[in-house]
Amino acid sequence: MNSQKYIVVDIETTGHSPAKGDRIIQLAMVTIEQGEITDTYTKFINPQRKIPAFIQDLTNITEQDVADAEPFEFYAEEVFRRLEGTIFVAHNIHFDLPFLQAELKRAGLPMWHGLAMDTVELARLVYPTAFSYKLQDIVAEQGIALKSAHRADDDAFATAELFLKAKQALMELPYDTLVLLHKRSFQLKSDLSRLLFEITQHKRISQADDFERFRGIPIVAKTSQRGLVSGAPLADWRSGLEKIMPNYENRPSQVAMMQSIDRAIRGRKELVIEASTGMGKTLGYLLPAASYALETGKQVVVSTYTTHLQDQLVSKEVKLAEQFLGTGVRVSLIKGLAHYIDLSRFFELLHGDDESYDETFTIMQILVWLTATRSGDLNELNASSGGQLLIDKVRRSHLRKLSREEKNVDFYEYALSEAEHAHVIVTNHAFLLNPHTKKRSVLNNVDAYIWDEAHQVVQAAVAHKEKTFVYTQWRYVFGQVGSFDENQLFAAFYRIAEAHRFARVPELLQMESLFLKFTSLFDAISLDLAQVFQEKFYNSRQKKCAALLDELDFDRAPFLELLRFLNSWIDIAQTILQKAERFTELTMADRLIVADFRYWTEELILKAVEFSEIFVFPKEDEVSWIEGDLRSMPTSLSLYKRPYEVASLVDKVIGEARGKKAVIWLSGTMSVPSNERFIVNQLGIPLHVPIEKFEPADQFYSGAKVYIVEDMPDIQQVAQHEYIESVADAVSQTVLVTEGRCFVLFTSQDMLRKTVDLIQDSQLLDDYMLFAQGMSSGSRMKLLKSFQRFQKSVLFGTNSFWEGVDVPGDALRAVVVVRLPFTSPEEPVFKAKSRIISKEGVNPFLHYALPEAVLRLRQGFGRLIRSKDDKGLFIVLDRRIETKSYGQEFLQALPDVPIAKVSLEKMVTDIEHWYNKQG
Repeated sequence: MNSQKYIVVDIETTGHSPAKGDRIIQLAMVTIEQGEITDTYTKFINPQRKIPAFIQDLTNITEQDVADAEPFEFYAEEVFRRLEGTIFVAHNIHFDLPFLQAELKRAGLPMWHGLAMDTVELARLVYPTAFSYKLQDIVAEQGIALKSAHRADDDAFATAELFLKAKQALMELPYDTLVLLHKRSFQLKSDLSRLLFEITQHKRISQADDFERFRGIPIVAKTSQRGLVSGAPLADWRSGLEKIMPNYENRPSQVAMMQSIDRAIRGRKELVIEASTGMGKTLGYLLPAASYALETGKQVVVSTYTTHLQDQLVSKEVKLAEQFLGTGVRVSLIKGLAHYIDLSRFFELLHGDDESYDETFTIMQILVWLTATRSGDLNELNASSGGQLLIDKVRRSHLRKLSREEKNVDFYEYALSEAEHAHVIVTNHAFLLNPHTKKRSVLNNVDAYIWDEAHQVVQAAVAHKEKTFVYTQWRYVFGQVGSFDENQLFAAFYRIAEAHRFARVPELLQMESLFLKFTSLFDAISLDLAQVFQEKFYNSRQKKCAALLDELDFDRAPFLELLRFLNSWIDIAQTILQKAERFTELTMADRLIVADFRYWTEELILKAVEFSEIFVFPKEDEVSWIEGDLRSMPTSLSLYKRPYEVASLVDKVIGEARGKKAVIWLSGTMSVPSNERFIVNQLGIPLHVPIEKFEPADQFYSGAKVYIVEDMPDIQQVAQHEYIESVADAVSQTVLVTEGRCFVLFTSQDMLRKTVDLIQDSQLLDDYMLFAQGMSSGSRMKLLKSFQRFQKSVLFGTNSFWEGVDVPGDALRAVVVVRLPFTSPEEPVFKAKSRIISKEGVNPFLHYALPEAVLRLRQGFGRLIRSKDDKGLFIVLDRRIETKSYGQEFLQALPDVPIAKVSLEKMVTDIEHWYNKQG
């Protein structure tokens, strides 16, 4: 089993291209034999050229370190000898191996030949839910020590340990999974097929295991919790908190909030709570909720905005609650249907032919993941962008009904079942707002609803009702189905249907005719829309434009005709599919074609609904708008539809509970000074429902200070490029004086991009890691993690970074607000809402735009101070906060902290003194 000899290699170099003169400055080789590390070989190497400053900074290898070393040619024969007869292993072999080969060639030696294994590819396979596969990230996650990242000796040793640990993890997989992995492994980019073959051979005799099987695919066995355990009510919240938290801070407001929530739950009241940052809000509602559920046998639902907050609540806060209560608390986590894997669909794809490396690898990742996941939530997977296309194909859909066999192993069904036997059900706003949820018995025993981040219920409700029409998406779906002449999916489906006689030829020909009609009409409609759109913005300087749909003059008759053709096609397709799925004599290849055709038919059903609601049957209480780039029409066309208000949708979900069950709305930002019920009214919460506010201790914000830079240009009086130049200068000076750890918040992606480009051109922050939303790769959470990893880092973010991100302690020293967070007056939904508000005789700026912007600024400030020990600066570059009459509204919404109105130069000096004083 351990007969192979592996050599793990890592090199540090002066750059990426040996052809352009870059050279190795350090080389390390770690030998693995019989499953153990047996030897290490490390050398500094003289590159005979200068080591760039950024390489010295990255690797901590200086000119002095290599001064007495020999050039690579001196070590080349020894390196080649050590490589002979081994399997080459590296973390990203596509860099290390070609570079080393080039150096061997330059030294007059032949190229090395042998098997090569990439631990990046191996880690992605074995740990498919890992946050990052950078060496320092993945080894840290696996508990492997890495003393100095980007030093060849330490990197090589850590890589060797990662390889051994990953190999052991593969050996622990069930035999059936290994066989399925090995079958696809020949399409991988490195020679992991050899490793999988070796392990599979060792496990040739299938051993008994604890895994369930679904049509031969091993999945983790699910254990169910049954019967609610009761407990005694709590007498003293504070003393309980002191027991479970060694460094407990006495927060009278937190205890008062717990008591208020407890009274509301027990009295089945509706209550709105605004709890400032640092209150311990999550634990503050979870403890009364769990206590009530344990005492009464009734359930409490906790709804959050994001699935990230859900996961955090379940993984962290529940453990504290259990310690507090002295008993186990059964908490079930349930998400929207589309989060969960459709095992039948995955089975079908597993037995088909993959179209790409990304598909192959993602299928392999899912096979490994199914042996570990207890949730079946596909969002756990860290797949490539290409792999996401496959993941979308295996998501559960409400359009497909499950058989009894499928229900027995389905993760969503399991989550629903567990929810029925939990004390606390944790979900998200989207799940509760979904009308399908009410049909389930999962909520029958619920006595209280707690909406965390309640201000986001508005956005969740809007998103739930939003419909979109995106030209490129429609064209992509058409391309997947294809006509008969194009010999795409429909042609294959046609041949199967005809051969097995579950469809008559006239039906199939009619489908072909309808497909050609609605795709042709779609192209014509898109061109007409594009032309009208371009004419509206003929004189526009902006290339990316947006307009309300009712501002465009176009003929709607062809849209109704297109919908008629499309619905006729769908009707025939569904009839044929029903017959096909009852046909038991299809081969696996035929079944895969039918399954693919079903998937794309469902996509067209969803597209038809979107199309109908935007173009054909628009509602008066909804707004539709069109966006596009004038340089790429019609391919850039996108249309959107949203409701003007969400109170009616919220009432459909919660209306029946009012007066019978507790309904509690919590948020850090539920009000603004001039309009206390701004969010409450949008949610349709009755006027008699009180808003209780809980503030942190007096000294909570003692480490915070607000600066308003008063010598910035007036954003409304200067050209955008001039303002951006001033912003770039102010940000650069702030970052230099705080030594990084700054958030820079924008309201426009365009301004963010131009500012970052200017800063990079200036080279003033070349020593800092700059992470920019929309420019740096990765999701919001990945950018945040990357930002926190480096001491000298800056994160540039737009709307989604104004709230919902938590960076405690010294990891965040300053938040810079580039401009007050007003929504653009030209933003279509804002424009439409303003129009309606104006007709009612109300000023849309004062009653809509201003409160919304004030809330967002409060949320931005909330990123800065997360505990009483935090220190931080809140810097506003937009002078309107000082010069406009409405500026006072923003300032009053901030906590009571010192506010300094100073020049940029004075601010920089003050910050320097302030940090020195802080210690």
